[in-house]
Amino acid sequence: MFVCDWLRLLALLLLLIWQMDYAPYFYDNGPSSTNGNMALFSISEDTPVGAQVYVLNGTDPEGDPVRYGLTFEKGSKEYFRVDSKSGNVTLIQELDREVSLMKKHLILNIFRVQAIDKDMGSGGSVSYYLQFTIDGHSGILRVKPGETLDYETTPTHFVTVVAKDGGGKYKGRHQVMTSTATITVNVMDAQDMPPSFVGTPYFGYIYEVSVPGSEIFTVYAKDGDQGNPRPMHYGIINGSDGVFDINSTSGCITLTTFPSLLRNELYEIKVKVQDLGDFDITTVTVRVVDLNNHPPTFYGENGPQSKFEVTMYEHPPAGEILRGFKITVNDSDQGANAKFKLRLVGPNRVLRVVPQTVLNEAQVTIIVEDASGIDYEKGPTLSFKLLAVEIDTPERFSSTADIVINLLDTNDNVPKFTSEYYIARVPENSPGGSSVVTNQYPVWGWGEVKYTIYGSGSDLFSIHPSTGLISTQPWTSLDAEVRSKYNFYVKAQDSEGKYSLAEVFVTVLDMNDHPPEFDENLLEKTMIIGTPVRVEAVDDDAESPNNVIEYSIMKADPDNAFDINAETGEINLKPYIKSMEIVQNITKQKDCTWSLVVQARDRGSPSFSTTAVVNIDITEATHLNGPMAAFLFRSRDNPMKALGMVIGIISVLVGVTVMISTAIYMRNSKSNRIMPARRIIKRRPRDQQPPPWINKMPVFKFNNPAAKFAVGDPEASTREDSSSSASRPKPPPPSAPCLPPPPPSNTRPSERPRAVPTISGALASKGSKKAKSGRRKEGNISSALVSELKMKLEQKIIESNKGMYY
Repeated sequence: MFVCDWLRLLALLLLLIWQMDYAPYFYDNGPSSTNGNMALFSISEDTPVGAQVYVLNGTDPEGDPVRYGLTFEKGSKEYFRVDSKSGNVTLIQELDREVSLMKKHLILNIFRVQAIDKDMGSGGSVSYYLQFTIDGHSGILRVKPGETLDYETTPTHFVTVVAKDGGGKYKGRHQVMTSTATITVNVMDAQDMPPSFVGTPYFGYIYEVSVPGSEIFTVYAKDGDQGNPRPMHYGIINGSDGVFDINSTSGCITLTTFPSLLRNELYEIKVKVQDLGDFDITTVTVRVVDLNNHPPTFYGENGPQSKFEVTMYEHPPAGEILRGFKITVNDSDQGANAKFKLRLVGPNRVLRVVPQTVLNEAQVTIIVEDASGIDYEKGPTLSFKLLAVEIDTPERFSSTADIVINLLDTNDNVPKFTSEYYIARVPENSPGGSSVVTNQYPVWGWGEVKYTIYGSGSDLFSIHPSTGLISTQPWTSLDAEVRSKYNFYVKAQDSEGKYSLAEVFVTVLDMNDHPPEFDENLLEKTMIIGTPVRVEAVDDDAESPNNVIEYSIMKADPDNAFDINAETGEINLKPYIKSMEIVQNITKQKDCTWSLVVQARDRGSPSFSTTAVVNIDITEATHLNGPMAAFLFRSRDNPMKALGMVIGIISVLVGVTVMISTAIYMRNSKSNRIMPARRIIKRRPRDQQPPPWINKMPVFKFNNPAAKFAVGDPEASTREDSSSSASRPKPPPPSAPCLPPPPPSNTRPSERPRAVPTISGALASKGSKKAKSGRRKEGNISSALVSELKMKLEQKIIESNKGMYY
């Protein structure tokens, strides 16, 4: 076993940290420890390879994780390996003392100092130095010339010293042996720093409740030489005016007189602290303040009061001062402590208070702001809180007073129903005098309110004039089948004639008081096999389910031959009866008339029913062709349906005929219209006047008056003309009648002839599409046209006689 005096192991501590404020360091646990910095470490040469021989143990001041490593001298053999995370050192090669393991140089690297300067050039280069130097022969550690140690800056220094021999030959080569030691240098504090006050500037306060000896403020100072502090001594050197004292050891400043005897509101005291030689001076500012120990207080006529009450009529005018309140508010403090605000808390914007800001004392005035909020109908009492709160004090003292206003009612509202309408229900057949509404109608009104009833349907009901209870008249019998809905008005009127209305809706509830009824007690029906027959009963009740009828077969002969639809009353043969042969086999006779008893029952409560005997003559269908036959076959039990269909078809045909006739008439009327033509003819000279004109009406002879307007075949007329041209001569062309001479003119010879506009008519005839119309109708039309033409000609003659001609 051998001992390494100074095992020259080089342990590289790899530190992964984000901030390089302080370097990590190893723990120095002594030479006999198995963990630490490996400064003094011994190991037996027979230690097996792979055994753990030491644990490197270090830490980082910032608490960041550290990593460990070993660095060997270049060219030397590596015997140890360290785990970078745990620091466990293990032996990796066999040891032999005789091979002088001590000659293996290992350098222990604790930390690499690195400083970064962001400047460029020489200003960015960094060099390192120590404040200490050591004599190479004697080993005396000294402070470098020009360097000083400062306890306040660095109270402890750690110096690593390396000792080496002069070297010699070992195994044929020169070798120098070294060893290291860490020296801890503790700097002794010297008295070179003056004392200093802590927490300046200093402020103190004197309150009105203070007494002599009350503590105003305590100053505190500490010696700059913390390694060897000396006792501090305090004293007042100026500004106390004989009213303050200070404890020389604790620095507590106290009052020596009553606050009422102080002449100033502000004092600046000079305080000195001194150790054996050095001293420091500071200023303590002391202010005399009023202690805020009085809250605002409300006063009435008889002293302090917390509730104020007044009685008044509703709806005072806006801006009116409520003179019934006698309120004073006061704060006994001084200055800012006596400044406070007034506020009225309650229904929004109904009242306001004046003034709103008070200093010391004021008379409180309450003014009406919104008169609509002071309404007896909204509430007979109004409650407010009058609040006084200090403004600029830290305590924010406050006080409150209750403001109560009792309102007196005035007749400012009409009687008002709680609802605009009321709905009531009463069973039919109720006896006269039955209550329609079981509770009265609440009404807000002035004095006594009386009720009356009127409107359509109100004659069947009555109302109590005081309670508003509505009931039926003693002689009234309500029947839902006759009338189920009533509505009328109720009037509420106060003693001053003001009134309001409400509408009442009464529904007569239908009761099941009518049984179903068939048209006859014995019904005769004809049934074609495969087609149902229907029976129908009527229930005179007004509403369902009282008037909803269900049908059932009570008895049938033969039995089990019919089914009936409970809702519609349709009766069908059983599905297995499909022919007359089956019917005859059932009856065993040729008579095919079967009977059954049908019951009709309503769904009311209690339920009523009635029965009828139905005789059904069963026959077989005769097959008809065509849709009309099928329709008539389906309508055999309902002849009114077939009659309605026939009437509908006839109505459609008549309508189409009228439309066509109207269109033809309108077309003929437009074709026979006289078309006006307008032209201008100059007047003849006086010397060229024709002889007097004799009016000779041409005589037209027509065997048929409508022949003039008849439309003929042009080709046929051409053939007639060509065939008859040889038998009779051509008639001369028609000539217009001679115009009558104009009457004597009164115009002057020099007057120019004037152009006179005239209107001439031409008759445009057009053949009618109905060539076979009756003679009477054609004659009437022709006569009318001839008369119209005659009137036109007579009008022309009269105008010619007046000097106008055509």
